[in-house]
Amino acid sequence: MSTTDIREVVKERYGQAARRVRSGGSSCCGASPAGASCDPITSNLYDAAQAGQIPEEAMLASLGCGNPTALARLNPGEVVLDLGSGGGIDVLLSAKRVGPTGKAYGLDMTDDMLALANENKAKAGAENVEFLKGEIEHIPLPDNTVDVIISNCVINLSADKDRVLQEAFRVLKPGGRFAVSDVVTRGEISPAIRQSVLLWVGCVAGALEDVEYREKLGAAGFEQIEIEQTRVYRAEDARGFLAAAGVDVDAIAPQVDGKFFSAFVRGVKPARAEVKACCGPTCCN
Repeated sequence: MSTTDIREVVKERYGQAARRVRSGGSSCCGASPAGASCDPITSNLYDAAQAGQIPEEAMLASLGCGNPTALARLNPGEVVLDLGSGGGIDVLLSAKRVGPTGKAYGLDMTDDMLALANENKAKAGAENVEFLKGEIEHIPLPDNTVDVIISNCVINLSADKDRVLQEAFRVLKPGGRFAVSDVVTRGEISPAIRQSVLLWVGCVAGALEDVEYREKLGAAGFEQIEIEQTRVYRAEDARGFLAAAGVDVDAIAPQVDGKFFSAFVRGVKPARAEVKACCGPTCCN
């Protein structure tokens, strides 16, 4: 699919998820067929103490594959940006950790999710929270304004991950931290199997291999890059979804198990930007 097609598919699926929550239902991975479950991905990511800090609708709308707010270091007074903030769960949790002197932004392109997020913001009484409409490839914030960028299983959905990482680097302050949860792959996987499994894992195929993720972060300018595996996906977890898609789960299990996982991905923007020396009176123009 083209970049535009992928964006529209993501927008529609996440819009449907928000509408289900607002009508009294619960959210799951938007690609799951009737009767299938994506609990192995989205369940048990937040503990009871965290659940008690936010409106129930924020929890129900969670489509994440990890818990970046539990793993990222957040300090009072810092500015946090959540890329693809959905119903606002990670923004609201982050807002509590940075406190009244800090700020938590959420960025989402889906009107229904933004409406749900703002409802949750009002219910939580969060005054240091702001939800922005936009695409993660074009962050509507100035350069060097954010201390920490988080995201929860969203970057894998972008068709232009290089641009996402470049934008993240741009808006981070020098010394700022990139700390996201995402779906990552490891090792060689046939294209057909990769497509089927990633449709389940990430709703839209597109997760990066761990080596490629590191390379792209480095190319964007990040240092101190780490990829920490947090949850491994097995073919058995996806049996219902894959069987409904006509995939022989038993046949592909050896090629799938251990190769798809949630990860906590870290990087740091250098404290001082590199200054390139000018070689003449016009070369820097």
